[in-house]
Amino acid sequence: METLQRYHDALIEHPVINGLLPHLLTVVGFLLAFFALARLMSDRKQPGNTFAWLFLIAFVPYVGVPLYLMFGGRKLRRLAAQKAPLRPTPTIAPFNTAEQTFAARVFSRNGACPPVGGNRVSFLTSGEESFERLEHGILHARHSIHLMTFILGRDAVGRRIIRLLAQRAREGVKVRLLLDGLGCFLSSRGFSDPLRQAGGEVVKFMPVMPLQTPQSANLRNHRKIAIFDHRVAALGGRNLAVEYMGPTPLRRRWRDLGGVIEGPAVRLLDEVFLADWAFASGQPLTALLKELPAEIPAAAGDSEVQIVASGPDVAGDPLYEGILSLVQQAERSVWIVTPYFIPDEVLFRSLQVQARAGIDVRLVVPARSNHPITDLARRHYLRSLREAGVKVLLYGPGMNHAKMLLVDEQTGLFGSANMDLRSLFLNFEVGAVTYSPTEAAAIGRWMQEIFAHSKPMPEPRKEPALFPRIGEEIARLLAPLL
Repeated sequence: METLQRYHDALIEHPVINGLLPHLLTVVGFLLAFFALARLMSDRKQPGNTFAWLFLIAFVPYVGVPLYLMFGGRKLRRLAAQKAPLRPTPTIAPFNTAEQTFAARVFSRNGACPPVGGNRVSFLTSGEESFERLEHGILHARHSIHLMTFILGRDAVGRRIIRLLAQRAREGVKVRLLLDGLGCFLSSRGFSDPLRQAGGEVVKFMPVMPLQTPQSANLRNHRKIAIFDHRVAALGGRNLAVEYMGPTPLRRRWRDLGGVIEGPAVRLLDEVFLADWAFASGQPLTALLKELPAEIPAAAGDSEVQIVASGPDVAGDPLYEGILSLVQQAERSVWIVTPYFIPDEVLFRSLQVQARAGIDVRLVVPARSNHPITDLARRHYLRSLREAGVKVLLYGPGMNHAKMLLVDEQTGLFGSANMDLRSLFLNFEVGAVTYSPTEAAAIGRWMQEIFAHSKPMPEPRKEPALFPRIGEEIARLLAPLL
């Protein structure tokens, strides 16, 4: 042992090694930075996102380069190419393109399906109602249950859902549970074993550790979808945890909103789920798609719904560009409810321009969210929007986790995406756009209730102090990485 130690000491102190080692480290660091920057520039990120990574790589290269190589990717091009033929589904007849709104065409031409009719949409306005519908769907499913979530809580709600799913799997129902590797880090293994042991399938979407997957560990699946017997589907912002839903009211439960869809649009959500399942499980997508019934779900109502999946598995950014088109084409009003607000420059300026033009622009965010750093990063945007004439409202007390957009009280959007850079450009997200007066009126009534429980953002008494202002600017600079 002593001989090895002396050999090691002599090697380190050797003049040639001493001279070459720093040089080699510099060359390796330069090459890593070069390839990282090349990849960064080829990813076509938003300017703010690119600048944030450039800042990190340039000033802290030994930290920035490894972090970017592990977490900096934005698109999975091979996956996007494989999924492209799935949209639009040929068995579902879309509306005539000439009849579609400008926003509907923008969504469609950026990778989403055209709107489809014959649907019925009902909204879940409380955590208790949402849990009741989920439990009912699980208990009454006859053939299949497909469930996808970002968070499965290790709490009473999570345990009850696993227990119910295991019960149905033992009864012969095909149960699939897709859990994000980060959001369900503590519940994707032993906690979910009762379902596995009962014959159900549980798959983890993109493990967190970068060496476990060739893709960026930063690309998370934020979609929340439940599908029963390929006929009824639910989506929205609620995760499967006690702060989002439960059988009895809870004072600290977050406010949120989701929707249940029946009709042809369910087939589109089924395809989104199966594509994600194939990616995470390694099972062939063609074989999974053969499980779908030959006939699409029958018409259940008269609502036009457009399902929009956005993220690394889609070549474009349909949610972002569709939202942008809705905001810019608004003639009377733009109402937004979101838990986190960190927009890109184009969306930010569009809201300012519309407010200055006299459009009724309202933005509701929590007075205090569960992520203090995002609250810090949003301050500049909220102040600037208020100065432009936007009605910035702070919801509270309590947390509002809903993600909603209503334009001209005619077109509504709900789903899993927050109004921030992560949701619009990094995460796997899904949304539903409604073009029917009935759904627009229901969304409008819910938003009016949220407005009633919110207060206008107060005017600042003075300029922020130096250190808070520096912290705010740093948070805003790094906002694209949050």
